[in-house]
Amino acid sequence: MENEEIIRLLNIDFVHELEATMIYAYNAFIIQDCDASRVTEAISVDEMRHMWWLADLIVKRGGNPTMQHKELNFEEDDLKTQLEIQIQKETEGIEEYSRQVEIIDDPEVVGVLKHIIDEEKRHRKEFRERLDKLE
Repeated sequence: MENEEIIRLLNIDFVHELEATMIYAYNAFIIQDCDASRVTEAISVDEMRHMWWLADLIVKRGGNPTMQHKELNFEEDDLKTQLEIQIQKETEGIEEYSRQVEIIDDPEVVGVLKHIIDEEKRHRKEFRERLDKLE
């Protein structure tokens, strides 16, 4: 796979992590102080760390991380909906990273993506556990 294509794919990932960070940080601010808000806050920090790893891979390959993201919806203020959105974000990330692991032939990139997949699966489990407690 060409280096430019790897950079393009990593930028898709970077933006996904940027969006998740902003959504989770906002949700942690407005969720009443409880277990779900603390978990959401901690996971937003993990997402920022993922951004750092992805930015490092992008820059090492001669690219620049993009900060252009879609318009985000910050209007959901009930905990159940927030957790459902967060679970969906994690699922989308896992699916995208898994597709990329199959097509990227750069061992360093694949190693980082696999590590992020493991963390995203843990995040999704954490959010699901909080959602299950509500239902």
